[in-house]
Amino acid sequence: MEFEPWMLLVFPLFFGMGWLAARIDINELLSESSALPRSYFQGLNFLLNEQQDEAIEAFIEVVKVDPQTIELHFALGSLFRRRGEVDRAIRMHLNLVERGDLNEEKRQQALFELAQDYLKAGILDRAENSFADLQSTPYEKESLNFLLEIYQKEKDWLKAIDMSQRLSTLTGISHGRETAFFYCELAASELAVKKIDPAKVHLEQALAVDPYGARATIMLGDIAMAAGKYLRAIELWSRIEFQDAQYLPLVSERILEAYRKSDNENVGIALLEKYLEKYPSLDMMNVLFNAVLHRDGAEAAYKLVRDELKRHPTLLGLDKLLEATLLDVRTERRADVELVKNLVHQRTRALSMYRCKRCGFKAHQFYWHCPACNGWETYSPRRTEEMGVAV
Repeated sequence: MEFEPWMLLVFPLFFGMGWLAARIDINELLSESSALPRSYFQGLNFLLNEQQDEAIEAFIEVVKVDPQTIELHFALGSLFRRRGEVDRAIRMHLNLVERGDLNEEKRQQALFELAQDYLKAGILDRAENSFADLQSTPYEKESLNFLLEIYQKEKDWLKAIDMSQRLSTLTGISHGRETAFFYCELAASELAVKKIDPAKVHLEQALAVDPYGARATIMLGDIAMAAGKYLRAIELWSRIEFQDAQYLPLVSERILEAYRKSDNENVGIALLEKYLEKYPSLDMMNVLFNAVLHRDGAEAAYKLVRDELKRHPTLLGLDKLLEATLLDVRTERRADVELVKNLVHQRTRALSMYRCKRCGFKAHQFYWHCPACNGWETYSPRRTEEMGVAV
Protein backbone atom coordinates (compact mmCIF):
# COMPACT_ATOMS: atom_id res chain seq x y z
CA MET A 1 0.00 0.00 0.00
CA GLU A 2 1.44 3.39 -1.02
CA PHE A 3 1.66 6.28 1.39
CA GLU A 4 -0.84 9.07 0.77
CA PRO A 5 -0.40 12.63 2.13
CA TRP A 6 -3.95 12.70 3.57
CA MET A 7 -2.95 9.94 6.02
CA LEU A 8 -0.96 12.54 7.97
CA LEU A 9 -4.28 14.03 9.07
CA VAL A 10 -5.64 10.73 10.49
CA PHE A 11 -3.18 10.36 13.38
CA PRO A 12 -3.87 13.77 14.99
CA LEU A 13 -7.59 13.14 14.55
CA PHE A 14 -7.46 9.80 16.42
CA PHE A 15 -5.30 11.33 19.12
CA GLY A 16 -7.74 14.18 19.61
CA MET A 17 -10.74 11.84 19.83
CA GLY A 18 -8.97 9.72 22.49
CA TRP A 19 -8.05 12.81 24.51
CA LEU A 20 -11.64 14.07 24.35
CA ALA A 21 -13.06 10.69 25.48
CA ALA A 22 -10.65 10.56 28.39
CA ARG A 23 -11.62 14.06 29.46
CA ILE A 24 -15.30 13.14 29.37
CA ASP A 25 -14.68 9.99 31.51
CA ILE A 26 -12.56 11.91 34.03
CA ASN A 27 -15.13 14.69 34.30
CA GLU A 28 -17.92 12.15 34.78
CA LEU A 29 -15.92 10.33 37.47
CA LEU A 30 -15.16 13.60 39.25
CA SER A 31 -18.79 14.59 39.04
CA GLU A 32 -19.92 11.26 40.55
CA SER A 33 -17.25 11.39 43.23
CA SER A 34 -18.20 14.89 44.28
CA ALA A 35 -21.82 13.73 44.60
CA LEU A 36 -20.89 11.07 47.17
CA PRO A 37 -20.92 12.09 50.84
CA ARG A 38 -17.62 12.49 52.62
CA SER A 39 -18.62 9.69 55.00
CA TYR A 40 -18.48 7.22 52.13
CA PHE A 41 -14.77 7.80 51.60
CA GLN A 42 -14.18 7.73 55.34
CA GLY A 43 -15.87 4.34 55.44
CA LEU A 44 -13.67 3.04 52.64
CA ASN A 45 -10.59 4.29 54.45
CA PHE A 46 -11.66 2.53 57.66
CA LEU A 47 -12.23 -0.71 55.73
CA LEU A 48 -8.78 -0.50 54.17
CA ASN A 49 -7.36 -0.11 57.67
CA GLU A 50 -9.46 -3.07 58.92
CA GLN A 51 -11.44 -0.86 61.29
CA GLN A 52 -14.83 -2.50 60.76
CA ASP A 53 -16.74 -0.78 63.56
CA GLU A 54 -15.73 2.69 62.39
CA ALA A 55 -16.44 1.74 58.76
CA ILE A 56 -19.96 0.61 59.65
CA GLU A 57 -20.75 3.85 61.46
CA ALA A 58 -19.43 5.86 58.51
CA PHE A 59 -21.53 3.91 56.01
CA ILE A 60 -24.61 4.33 58.22
CA GLU A 61 -24.11 8.08 57.91
CA VAL A 62 -24.04 7.69 54.12
CA VAL A 63 -27.33 5.77 54.20
CA LYS A 64 -28.91 8.50 56.32
CA VAL A 65 -27.74 11.22 53.92
CA ASP A 66 -28.63 9.32 50.74
CA PRO A 67 -31.38 6.67 51.21
CA GLN A 68 -31.03 5.72 47.54
CA THR A 69 -27.78 3.84 48.16
CA ILE A 70 -29.53 0.47 47.91
CA GLU A 71 -26.41 -1.66 47.43
CA LEU A 72 -24.86 -0.12 50.53
CA HIS A 73 -27.98 -1.14 52.47
CA PHE A 74 -27.48 -4.74 51.32
CA ALA A 75 -23.77 -4.70 52.14
CA LEU A 76 -24.38 -3.34 55.63
CA GLY A 77 -27.19 -5.81 56.32
CA SER A 78 -25.03 -8.78 55.32
CA LEU A 79 -22.14 -7.46 57.39
CA PHE A 80 -24.39 -7.10 60.45
CA ARG A 81 -25.60 -10.70 60.04
CA ARG A 82 -22.06 -12.08 59.72
CA ARG A 83 -21.02 -10.18 62.86
CA GLY A 84 -23.97 -11.61 64.80
CA GLU A 85 -25.78 -8.27 65.02
CA VAL A 86 -28.92 -9.88 63.67
CA ASP A 87 -31.37 -7.30 65.04
CA ARG A 88 -29.61 -4.54 63.06
CA ALA A 89 -29.56 -6.71 59.94
CA ILE A 90 -33.29 -7.35 60.30
CA ARG A 91 -34.04 -3.63 60.63
CA MET A 92 -31.89 -2.84 57.59
CA HIS A 93 -33.46 -5.46 55.31
CA LEU A 94 -37.01 -4.96 56.63
CA ASN A 95 -36.71 -1.28 55.79
CA LEU A 96 -35.82 -2.21 52.20
CA VAL A 97 -38.68 -4.72 51.88
CA GLU A 98 -41.20 -2.11 53.03
CA ARG A 99 -39.98 0.63 50.70
CA GLY A 100 -42.54 1.45 48.07
CA ASP A 101 -40.05 2.80 45.52
CA LEU A 102 -38.06 -0.46 45.29
CA ASN A 103 -38.37 -2.48 42.09
CA GLU A 104 -39.46 -6.12 42.29
CA GLU A 105 -35.99 -7.54 41.71
CA LYS A 106 -34.49 -5.58 44.60
CA ARG A 107 -37.48 -6.32 46.83
CA GLN A 108 -37.00 -10.07 46.28
CA GLN A 109 -33.32 -9.71 47.10
CA ALA A 110 -34.16 -7.82 50.29
CA LEU A 111 -36.74 -10.46 51.28
CA PHE A 112 -34.19 -13.24 50.73
CA GLU A 113 -31.68 -11.44 52.95
CA LEU A 114 -34.36 -10.78 55.58
CA ALA A 115 -35.32 -14.48 55.62
CA GLN A 116 -31.69 -15.40 56.31
CA ASP A 117 -31.63 -12.84 59.14
CA TYR A 118 -34.68 -14.48 60.73
CA LEU A 119 -33.09 -17.92 60.37
CA LYS A 120 -29.86 -16.72 61.98
CA ALA A 121 -31.89 -15.20 64.82
CA GLY A 122 -33.80 -18.47 65.35
CA ILE A 123 -37.15 -16.90 64.41
CA LEU A 124 -38.05 -19.93 62.34
CA ASP A 125 -41.71 -19.15 61.66
CA ARG A 126 -40.90 -15.78 60.06
CA ALA A 127 -37.95 -17.28 58.19
CA GLU A 128 -40.22 -20.05 56.86
CA ASN A 129 -42.86 -17.56 55.68
CA SER A 130 -40.28 -15.33 54.01
CA PHE A 131 -38.59 -18.21 52.16
CA ALA A 132 -42.01 -19.55 51.13
CA ASP A 133 -42.82 -16.15 49.55
CA LEU A 134 -39.79 -16.54 47.27
CA GLN A 135 -41.17 -19.45 45.26
CA SER A 136 -41.07 -18.92 41.48
CA THR A 137 -38.32 -16.31 41.86
CA PRO A 138 -34.59 -16.47 41.11
CA TYR A 139 -34.12 -17.33 44.82
CA GLU A 140 -36.37 -20.41 44.76
CA LYS A 141 -33.63 -23.05 44.87
CA GLU A 142 -31.76 -21.41 47.76
CA SER A 143 -35.05 -20.83 49.59
CA LEU A 144 -36.03 -24.49 49.27
CA ASN A 145 -32.67 -25.51 50.72
CA PHE A 146 -33.17 -23.17 53.67
CA LEU A 147 -36.73 -24.45 54.16
CA LEU A 148 -35.37 -27.99 54.21
CA GLU A 149 -32.93 -26.93 56.93
CA ILE A 150 -35.76 -25.35 58.94
CA TYR A 151 -38.01 -28.42 58.75
CA GLN A 152 -35.17 -30.65 59.91
CA LYS A 153 -34.55 -28.36 62.89
CA GLU A 154 -38.27 -28.50 63.71
CA LYS A 155 -38.34 -32.29 63.09
CA ASP A 156 -41.24 -31.77 60.70
CA TRP A 157 -40.30 -34.79 58.61
CA LEU A 158 -43.34 -34.73 56.30
CA LYS A 159 -42.52 -31.17 55.21
CA ALA A 160 -38.84 -32.12 54.92
CA ILE A 161 -39.81 -34.97 52.58
CA ASP A 162 -41.92 -32.61 50.48
CA MET A 163 -39.04 -30.11 50.28
CA SER A 164 -36.58 -32.83 49.23
CA GLN A 165 -38.90 -33.98 46.46
CA ARG A 166 -39.41 -30.42 45.23
CA LEU A 167 -35.66 -29.84 45.19
CA SER A 168 -35.16 -33.04 43.19
CA THR A 169 -37.75 -31.88 40.66
CA LEU A 170 -36.29 -28.38 40.44
CA THR A 171 -32.60 -29.32 40.19
CA GLY A 172 -32.71 -32.81 38.70
CA ILE A 173 -30.45 -33.98 41.54
CA SER A 174 -31.73 -36.94 43.56
CA HIS A 175 -32.32 -36.45 47.29
CA GLY A 176 -33.36 -40.08 47.77
CA ARG A 177 -30.83 -40.97 50.47
CA GLU A 178 -31.75 -37.90 52.52
CA THR A 179 -35.49 -38.52 52.04
CA ALA A 180 -35.07 -42.12 53.20
CA PHE A 181 -33.69 -40.88 56.52
CA PHE A 182 -36.72 -38.61 56.95
CA TYR A 183 -38.97 -41.66 56.51
CA CYS A 184 -36.85 -43.51 59.08
CA GLU A 185 -37.33 -40.63 61.52
CA LEU A 186 -41.08 -40.84 60.98
CA ALA A 187 -40.90 -44.58 61.63
CA ALA A 188 -38.91 -44.01 64.83
CA SER A 189 -41.60 -41.59 66.04
CA GLU A 190 -44.31 -44.18 65.39
CA LEU A 191 -42.32 -46.91 67.15
CA ALA A 192 -41.90 -44.67 70.19
CA VAL A 193 -45.69 -44.82 70.69
CA LYS A 194 -45.96 -48.52 69.74
CA LYS A 195 -47.53 -47.90 66.31
CA ILE A 196 -45.88 -50.78 64.50
CA ASP A 197 -47.83 -50.90 61.23
CA PRO A 198 -47.44 -47.17 60.37
CA ALA A 199 -43.73 -47.50 61.21
CA LYS A 200 -43.35 -50.41 58.79
CA VAL A 201 -45.09 -48.39 56.06
CA HIS A 202 -42.61 -45.53 56.51
CA LEU A 203 -39.66 -47.93 56.41
CA GLU A 204 -40.92 -49.48 53.19
CA GLN A 205 -41.24 -45.94 51.79
CA ALA A 206 -37.63 -45.32 52.80
CA LEU A 207 -36.49 -48.39 50.90
CA ALA A 208 -38.58 -47.35 47.90
CA VAL A 209 -36.66 -44.07 47.54
CA ASP A 210 -33.31 -45.60 48.57
CA PRO A 211 -33.11 -49.39 48.10
CA TYR A 212 -29.55 -49.41 49.48
CA GLY A 213 -30.41 -47.64 52.72
CA ALA A 214 -29.23 -49.92 55.52
CA ARG A 215 -30.94 -48.01 58.32
CA ALA A 216 -34.47 -48.88 57.17
CA THR A 217 -33.53 -52.56 56.86
CA ILE A 218 -31.98 -52.58 60.34
CA MET A 219 -35.16 -51.07 61.80
CA LEU A 220 -37.39 -53.57 59.99
CA GLY A 221 -35.23 -56.36 61.43
CA ASP A 222 -35.63 -54.88 64.91
CA ILE A 223 -39.42 -54.90 64.48
CA ALA A 224 -39.37 -58.55 63.39
CA MET A 225 -37.09 -59.47 66.29
CA ALA A 226 -39.37 -57.74 68.82
CA ALA A 227 -42.32 -59.70 67.39
CA GLY A 228 -40.48 -63.00 67.88
CA LYS A 229 -40.00 -63.52 64.13
CA TYR A 230 -36.33 -64.46 64.45
CA LEU A 231 -35.83 -66.02 61.01
CA ARG A 232 -37.44 -62.97 59.39
CA ALA A 233 -35.11 -60.68 61.36
CA ILE A 234 -32.09 -62.72 60.24
CA GLU A 235 -33.25 -62.56 56.64
CA LEU A 236 -33.62 -58.78 56.81
CA TRP A 237 -30.29 -58.13 58.52
CA SER A 238 -28.51 -60.45 56.07
CA ARG A 239 -29.62 -58.15 53.24
CA ILE A 240 -27.28 -55.47 54.58
CA GLU A 241 -24.35 -57.34 53.05
CA PHE A 242 -25.73 -56.47 49.62
CA GLN A 243 -26.98 -53.00 50.52
CA ASP A 244 -23.89 -51.66 52.26
CA ALA A 245 -21.66 -54.26 53.95
CA GLN A 246 -19.85 -51.69 56.10
CA TYR A 247 -22.94 -51.62 58.35
CA LEU A 248 -22.85 -55.36 59.14
CA PRO A 249 -20.93 -54.80 62.43
CA LEU A 250 -23.90 -52.76 63.72
CA VAL A 251 -26.16 -55.82 63.51
CA SER A 252 -23.69 -58.65 64.17
CA GLU A 253 -24.72 -59.04 67.81
CA ARG A 254 -28.41 -58.90 66.86
CA ILE A 255 -27.92 -61.57 64.20
CA LEU A 256 -26.24 -63.88 66.70
CA GLU A 257 -28.98 -63.27 69.28
CA ALA A 258 -31.67 -64.12 66.70
CA TYR A 259 -29.88 -67.37 65.88
CA ARG A 260 -29.64 -68.17 69.60
CA LYS A 261 -33.36 -67.62 70.11
CA SER A 262 -34.08 -69.91 67.17
CA ASP A 263 -31.72 -72.57 68.64
CA ASN A 264 -29.15 -72.18 65.84
CA GLU A 265 -26.25 -70.44 67.60
CA ASN A 266 -23.64 -72.51 65.76
CA VAL A 267 -25.05 -71.39 62.40
CA GLY A 268 -24.95 -67.79 63.60
CA ILE A 269 -21.32 -68.05 64.69
CA ALA A 270 -20.37 -69.61 61.37
CA LEU A 271 -22.11 -66.77 59.50
CA LEU A 272 -20.31 -64.11 61.53
CA GLU A 273 -16.98 -65.86 60.96
CA LYS A 274 -17.64 -65.68 57.22
CA TYR A 275 -18.53 -61.99 57.50
CA LEU A 276 -15.42 -61.28 59.58
CA GLU A 277 -13.19 -62.88 56.98
CA LYS A 278 -14.75 -60.84 54.15
CA TYR A 279 -15.37 -57.59 56.05
CA PRO A 280 -12.85 -57.20 58.91
CA SER A 281 -14.28 -55.32 61.86
CA LEU A 282 -13.25 -54.81 65.46
CA ASP A 283 -16.87 -54.73 66.62
CA MET A 284 -17.70 -57.98 64.85
CA MET A 285 -14.54 -59.60 66.22
CA ASN A 286 -15.63 -58.58 69.71
CA VAL A 287 -19.05 -60.22 69.25
CA LEU A 288 -17.42 -63.39 67.94
CA PHE A 289 -14.84 -63.41 70.74
CA ASN A 290 -17.57 -63.50 73.41
CA ALA A 291 -19.56 -66.14 71.49
CA VAL A 292 -16.56 -68.44 70.96
CA LEU A 293 -15.42 -67.92 74.57
CA HIS A 294 -18.84 -68.99 75.83
CA ARG A 295 -19.08 -71.97 73.47
CA ASP A 296 -15.50 -73.25 73.11
CA GLY A 297 -13.53 -71.76 75.98
CA ALA A 298 -10.57 -69.38 76.47
CA GLU A 299 -8.10 -71.15 74.17
CA ALA A 300 -10.42 -70.98 71.14
CA ALA A 301 -11.27 -67.34 71.87
CA TYR A 302 -7.56 -66.52 72.17
CA LYS A 303 -6.83 -68.20 68.83
CA LEU A 304 -9.65 -66.27 67.13
CA VAL A 305 -8.31 -62.90 68.29
CA ARG A 306 -4.66 -63.84 67.62
CA ASP A 307 -5.40 -64.86 64.02
CA GLU A 308 -7.43 -61.72 63.41
CA LEU A 309 -4.68 -59.56 64.94
CA LYS A 310 -2.16 -61.13 62.54
CA ARG A 311 -4.40 -60.23 59.60
CA HIS A 312 -5.22 -56.73 60.82
CA PRO A 313 -2.88 -55.42 63.54
CA THR A 314 -4.57 -52.82 65.76
CA LEU A 315 -4.21 -51.65 69.35
CA LEU A 316 -7.88 -52.45 69.91
CA GLY A 317 -7.20 -55.98 68.73
CA LEU A 318 -4.19 -56.19 71.03
CA ASP A 319 -6.37 -55.07 73.93
CA LYS A 320 -8.78 -57.93 73.20
CA LEU A 321 -5.87 -60.39 72.86
CA LEU A 322 -4.55 -59.40 76.29
CA GLU A 323 -8.04 -59.90 77.69
CA ALA A 324 -8.08 -63.40 76.22
CA THR A 325 -4.60 -64.06 77.63
CA LEU A 326 -5.71 -63.10 81.14
CA LEU A 327 -8.34 -65.82 81.02
CA ASP A 328 -5.72 -68.55 81.04
CA VAL A 329 -2.48 -67.02 82.33
CA ARG A 330 -0.36 -68.44 85.16
CA THR A 331 -0.85 -66.82 88.55
CA GLU A 332 2.72 -65.42 88.89
CA ARG A 333 2.49 -63.74 85.46
CA ARG A 334 -1.06 -62.43 85.77
CA ALA A 335 -0.13 -59.11 87.43
CA ASP A 336 2.32 -58.31 84.62
CA VAL A 337 -0.23 -59.04 81.91
CA GLU A 338 -2.88 -56.98 83.74
CA LEU A 339 -0.46 -54.05 83.91
CA VAL A 340 0.19 -54.18 80.16
CA LYS A 341 -3.50 -54.58 79.39
CA ASN A 342 -4.45 -51.58 81.53
CA LEU A 343 -1.88 -49.42 79.75
CA VAL A 344 -3.08 -50.53 76.33
CA HIS A 345 -6.73 -50.11 77.33
CA GLN A 346 -6.17 -46.51 78.40
CA ARG A 347 -4.72 -45.78 74.97
CA THR A 348 -7.50 -47.56 73.08
CA ARG A 349 -10.34 -45.58 74.66
CA ALA A 350 -9.63 -42.70 72.30
CA LEU A 351 -9.23 -45.10 69.36
CA SER A 352 -12.56 -46.86 69.85
CA MET A 353 -14.76 -43.90 68.94
CA TYR A 354 -16.90 -43.18 65.91
CA ARG A 355 -16.07 -40.07 63.89
CA CYS A 356 -18.09 -37.79 61.62
CA LYS A 357 -16.45 -37.59 58.21
CA ARG A 358 -17.79 -34.09 57.66
CA CYS A 359 -16.98 -32.18 60.84
CA GLY A 360 -14.73 -34.62 62.74
CA PHE A 361 -17.00 -34.85 65.81
CA LYS A 362 -16.21 -38.03 67.78
CA ALA A 363 -18.50 -40.11 69.98
CA HIS A 364 -18.57 -43.53 71.59
CA GLN A 365 -22.08 -43.97 70.19
CA PHE A 366 -22.86 -44.43 66.48
CA TYR A 367 -25.15 -41.75 65.00
CA TRP A 368 -27.07 -41.72 61.73
CA HIS A 369 -27.47 -37.95 62.14
CA CYS A 370 -24.41 -36.08 63.38
CA PRO A 371 -25.31 -34.05 66.50
CA ALA A 372 -22.62 -31.50 65.68
CA CYS A 373 -23.02 -30.67 61.97
CA ASN A 374 -26.46 -32.28 61.38
CA GLY A 375 -25.13 -34.30 58.44
CA TRP A 376 -26.91 -37.53 57.53
CA GLU A 377 -24.93 -40.78 57.39
CA THR A 378 -21.66 -38.94 57.94
CA TYR A 379 -20.51 -41.37 60.65
CA SER A 380 -18.51 -44.36 59.55
CA PRO A 381 -19.57 -47.58 61.34
CA ARG A 382 -15.86 -48.33 61.77
CA ARG A 383 -13.86 -47.21 64.77
CA THR A 384 -11.38 -44.36 64.39
CA GLU A 385 -8.36 -46.68 64.58
CA GLU A 386 -9.74 -48.83 61.76
CA MET A 387 -10.12 -45.71 59.62
CA GLY A 388 -6.54 -44.65 60.29
CA VAL A 389 -7.66 -41.41 61.90
CA ALA A 390 -5.18 -39.60 64.11
CA VAL A 391 -6.44 -39.01 67.63
